[in-house]
Formats: sequence, C-alpha cells, structure tokens
Amino acid sequence: MYEVDRIRDGRSFTTRRTVAVQHGRAIFALATSFQVPEQGLEHAEPMPEVPAPEQLDDLATWVRRTGATHLPIARIPLPFNLRYVTPPVWARCPDAGLLASGERVQPNQRDQLWMRVDGTLPDDALVHVCVLAYASDLTLLGSVTARHGRDLDQDVVAGSLDHAMWFHRPFRADDWVLYDCASPSAFGGRGLAIGRFFSQDGRLIATVVQEGLVRLRG
Repeated sequence: MYEVDRIRDGRSFTTRRTVAVQHGRAIFALATSFQVPEQGLEHAEPMPEVPAPEQLDDLATWVRRTGATHLPIARIPLPFNLRYVTPPVWARCPDAGLLASGERVQPNQRDQLWMRVDGTLPDDALVHVCVLAYASDLTLLGSVTARHGRDLDQDVVAGSLDHAMWFHRPFRADDWVLYDCASPSAFGGRGLAIGRFFSQDGRLIATVVQEGLVRLRG
C-alpha cells in the first residue's frame, strides 16, 4: 500500500511524500519534487572523455571472456545493455579492460559504463525518468568497493541507506547514456557514492548521490 501526502502545491513546484507499507510496516519512503518547465541560467560540467559505446564489448561478451559466468550480474536478466568503460572489480584480470579494437583501457578510481534500455520506450518523459532512477542503483555502490579492490558481490555486505537523484535535462533512457561514478569517502561501514549521467552528445542529464552500507564479510 502506498500512502501519498500532498506536501506542497505551488505555481511552479509540487512536492509529494510517499510511504510504501507492507504487512503494516513502512518499508520505503520517497520525497519527490516536480517543476513546470521554465527558462533560466544554464551551465554543466563536461562529460569525461571515454570510448564510444560502439567501441566496447557488451556485458555478455565481457562476462564470457573474463570467466565471470558464476556471478549474480551474469545470471540475472537485465533490461539494459551495459558496456563498461572502466573494468569492474570482478573483471580486472589480464584479459579484461579491452576495447573491441584490442586497445587496453586503464582502470582508475572511477566506475564508468554506458547503458541503455533494450528496446524502445514510449515517448512519455516520466517513463524515462523512472527507468533511469531504477538503473541508477545498479552499479553505484561498486565505486566504493572498487577503490579498495573489493568485489561488491563477494567481499562485502552492501545495501542502499539513502538515495537522492536530480534530473537536469530531458533525455531518453533507450538512447546511450554514460554513468560516471566515484566515491569520495568510506568510513565506519558506510560508503558515499556520487554518479553523473550524460547523454551521448555530452549533456549532463542527471546527478545521483547514495550512501550505502558497505560492511566487510567475516
């Protein structure tokens, strides 16, 4: 059951608070803000220089080459086409991090990948917002463990504690978007991750911040 409170109804902005209740207990809380389109100042950080998605292997090809077929990301069907720019921790082996051309990509302290929905979505802008919000949680905490060479699936117990997202510009989730993720801090069993989504033509379309539980196993 979803309980929705009308927090604010203004001329330009509308705010809602939603609580999801299951078996009589609140399991999820969401605050959303909506704005009517208007003109204003405009600037944005530039997109990082990365290989185009057409130059990179898709996830299925990468999994086969790195022998990672036993990992959850290889077994769970995903509605997205994922193409990693920087090798994820589980793929950092001598044969990983290669472009389709054979050129080696050097790992760094950022997690970067291209993604898009498999198939075509309707033209409803809210559908694309919802899809990108879902996708934003797939790999973000991996940027915390990647800085320590830890595998998010095998080395740690992890989960989202809070998740905030800002949508800056119109986009389509069935076109390629670059997800650029980094972790500025981790301490006390928690890690902070910041992600930025860019359209393929270089526009900053969304920013994500997540704090998560990152607890070492054992």
